[in-house]
Amino acid sequence: MRPAPCSLHIAIDYTAAVQQRAGIGRYTRELVGALLRLPESQEAGHRYTLLAAAGGQAVPADLPPSPAVRLRFLPISDEWAARLWHRARLPIPVEVFTGPVDLFYSPDFVLPPTRPGTRTLLTVHDLSFLRYPDHFVPKLVRYLERVVPASVARADRVLADSEATRADLIRLLGTPPEKVEVLYSGVDPRFRPEPEPGEQEQLRARYGLDRPYVLSVGTFQPRKNFVRLIRAFARLPDTGRVLVIAGGRGWLYESVLEEAARHPDRVRVLGFVEDADLPALYRGADLFVFPSFYEGFGLPVLEAMACGVPVVCSGVSSLPEVAGDAALLVDPEDEDGLRGAMERALEDEGLRQEMTARGRARAAEFTWERAARQLLGVFGVINT
Repeated sequence: MRPAPCSLHIAIDYTAAVQQRAGIGRYTRELVGALLRLPESQEAGHRYTLLAAAGGQAVPADLPPSPAVRLRFLPISDEWAARLWHRARLPIPVEVFTGPVDLFYSPDFVLPPTRPGTRTLLTVHDLSFLRYPDHFVPKLVRYLERVVPASVARADRVLADSEATRADLIRLLGTPPEKVEVLYSGVDPRFRPEPEPGEQEQLRARYGLDRPYVLSVGTFQPRKNFVRLIRAFARLPDTGRVLVIAGGRGWLYESVLEEAARHPDRVRVLGFVEDADLPALYRGADLFVFPSFYEGFGLPVLEAMACGVPVVCSGVSSLPEVAGDAALLVDPEDEDGLRGAMERALEDEGLRQEMTARGRARAAEFTWERAARQLLGVFGVINT
């Protein structure tokens, strides 16, 4: 065991933060931003190098200005980095680009080659590619099956988004239990019930939302179960509400668009919605529904709760763990059950008020500051 230095040079894979507007990109921006703002991190004297592959969209504006933080770009794209490091397996250590570091942290499933002596930390958000491989493009499954288990095995410590993901890592990959720690995501304070002035008028102007709506949010892919959601919603009595689905196009999403097209008067597909518009979109909804087959965490559930919106979600994987007793849980395979839960949540005013109060209390338990403080502690432990 080597003694922990008073201060560390920590490199973080920041590629997702500059290339992905949602999902792991937002996770990385929120977590790293909260980490860098922690007084304890500044007092420890740690230095941070944020490494991103070339081709990023923009440098996030919320990075705190500090001489202890620098952002460096690889001279190649993320795609080429994956080809060289994980397909061709060229043993070029990441320190060639970061300089010598004490610890390298990847918040995005895979680790690049590192020099001997550099400690490594990895976040695995879920193992959906092993649990539901038919929900992915086969080429992507083959890639993930090769690189994720190898990265997990090589990491000195692994962070899981939930106890459900931790259990999957132990059961499916044989990861030693003592090596895996759960680090929950947080809810940004901008997700709150109080509306901004004129926000609903802006939603109408930008997205044409001029009717009451039920909302679902997620990348368009089979795992999100949007086809069954559309069918269940279409069987509800027509009270003038529409189903609004917001999310970027992922893969194997054609069936979602086809099903939505069968109900043009009752379903609106918005596509990707900017982060800045999400709180208002949640707040304007009568109900939030998240019928996913599998989630490593399920942050939209908590964001909707924080905005004071009742939630119906699947009772599988991490979602009962995240939602607690604040949501109506359903079997994602049960279309009748999903329809019935939505009907209850929309029509029972007493239930709605109870769900709203419980949801706000539940969401308040998850903060990025708490997550960042835990991450900082892991940095110290992993270097002892």
